[in-house]
Amino acid sequence: MFVVATAGHVDHGKSTLVRALTGMEPDRWAEERRRGMTIDLGFAWTTLPSGGTVAFVDVPGHERFVPNMLAGVGPVPAALIVVAADEGWMPQSAEHLAALDALGVAYGLLAVTRADLADPGPATARARAEIAETSLGAVPAVAVSGLTGAGLPELRAALDRLAAQLPAPVVDDPVRLWVDRSFTVRGSGTVVTGTLGAGRLRVGDELELAGADEPVRVRGLHSLGEARPEAVAVARVAVNLRGTPRDRLGRGDALLTPGRFHHTDLVDVRLAGDPAADLPATLTLHVGSAAVPVRVRPLGPDTVRLRLARPLPLLVGDRALLRDPGRHHVSGGVRVLDVEPPPLARRGAAAARAQVLAELDGRPDLAGELRRRRLIRAGALIRMGVPVHAEPVAGDWLSDPDHWRRLGERLTEEVARHAREHPLEPGMPVDALRQRLALPDRVLVEALVRPPLRIHAGRVGAASANALPEPVALAVQRVRAEYGDRPFRAPEADRLVDLGLGPREIGAAVRAGALLRLADNVVLLPDALDDAVRVLAGLPQPFTLSAARQALDTTRRVAVPLLELLDRRGATRRLPDDARIVVT
Repeated sequence: MFVVATAGHVDHGKSTLVRALTGMEPDRWAEERRRGMTIDLGFAWTTLPSGGTVAFVDVPGHERFVPNMLAGVGPVPAALIVVAADEGWMPQSAEHLAALDALGVAYGLLAVTRADLADPGPATARARAEIAETSLGAVPAVAVSGLTGAGLPELRAALDRLAAQLPAPVVDDPVRLWVDRSFTVRGSGTVVTGTLGAGRLRVGDELELAGADEPVRVRGLHSLGEARPEAVAVARVAVNLRGTPRDRLGRGDALLTPGRFHHTDLVDVRLAGDPAADLPATLTLHVGSAAVPVRVRPLGPDTVRLRLARPLPLLVGDRALLRDPGRHHVSGGVRVLDVEPPPLARRGAAAARAQVLAELDGRPDLAGELRRRRLIRAGALIRMGVPVHAEPVAGDWLSDPDHWRRLGERLTEEVARHAREHPLEPGMPVDALRQRLALPDRVLVEALVRPPLRIHAGRVGAASANALPEPVALAVQRVRAEYGDRPFRAPEADRLVDLGLGPREIGAAVRAGALLRLADNVVLLPDALDDAVRVLAGLPQPFTLSAARQALDTTRRVAVPLLELLDRRGATRRLPDDARIVVT
């Protein structure tokens, strides 16, 4: 299917021409037919000589209904510009053309109507000259009469040629169906219509309603007046939604492939039109079928930041237009450069941001996004409209290669600094490293660790991190020399201090396995447990605490926590009468 929107001044024969081409009545409402002009959007379709189908979105031409016109033009790839031969180029002709230019519409035709009432030559020449200065460029022109039918075969042939020029739609893209009408059908429920510009829809699909938390499901699909199991872009579609109240959605809402779009109320854009500095503080942004008030903050000569009154599902590269409704003036077209821009909190941030935006062209660029954002989840980039074809550095995190290399260098420096400042600790805690490197996820810290560093017990340190600092190692040697022949005698607290073992030194020695902690300030050499089991196994079984203390040649201060530790480890078992046996 080929979808085209009409454009042109009020009462220049747009609806009459569509009616003559299709045999269908595009003016849906009785009020429109009574007043003889299109107020809302109308839809009709016909078969072309090639066998293809063209569907028309017939838009209103009156200046009071320009927002309705923009809702119809926004998602449509081509335009049929209508100018009456007897009136020629008019104010709404110019505003409609400005809107098409702002939206970047590049494919179109000129139909000069009422050729039976006046010479179409002057109107054709003026209109083609005006159109040539826009994104449409040089367009074919056909003189027609909707009343007599003159020129209709030539117009059909021109539409066929236009359809052949359009780029092939991307049917594998995610769906973003901008809603231009919503209504209720008895027995079916809520129905919405729109132009499917990319992707495909199937009955049973689960979609996301922009701005809502819960999903919606496609109950039925209609296209060209027929029920269909599937609709493929580009197409006019009517979507019957299961269980969705009519008041939940309307014009300007969008049905989306779940998880594929970023909802944003802040965007940086490039403006083509009025100078950014001359824009008023508030305008209306028209994108798809949506019209949303925005606050405007100029950044550079042609770049601005827009604060939207409500979030919209926008992508990098989207085309939209800014309009001043009070002046009935199209301020210009915009191209979305960034849908998740950074805050501008510091002095000079706006000027710096303008320099960044000056280098962007609105085309999704993975390398550029990574360079600017440094670290970002792949899913976030996809929802911005940036294709992802790089391997994550950890989980689903992507990073700019240079930034990732610098992070690795900083991690090594931070671990070395921590080791100097805390020589008795077996490495730097992972969470402390994450904070020092300002990383959003600890998996990134873990992915940055490379030999000779390693992660052990939640800390990052050298592979030899269990080696004791020299002062602690010397103190342990003194303990072994003094108590080696009395392995179950624990130094008293003051003696530990004399040996150079304060609480921090003891902790380091215990973590390194150089000492065994039984209780506060009760430490033995690390092989004391195995030696104790051998001694206790030589006692008559079961044995008492007193017998164990005597056999081990130690004090109650050591014997009690030593036996309790052996119990916990399963080397001994305590009996109901408080005696114990060695478990063999």
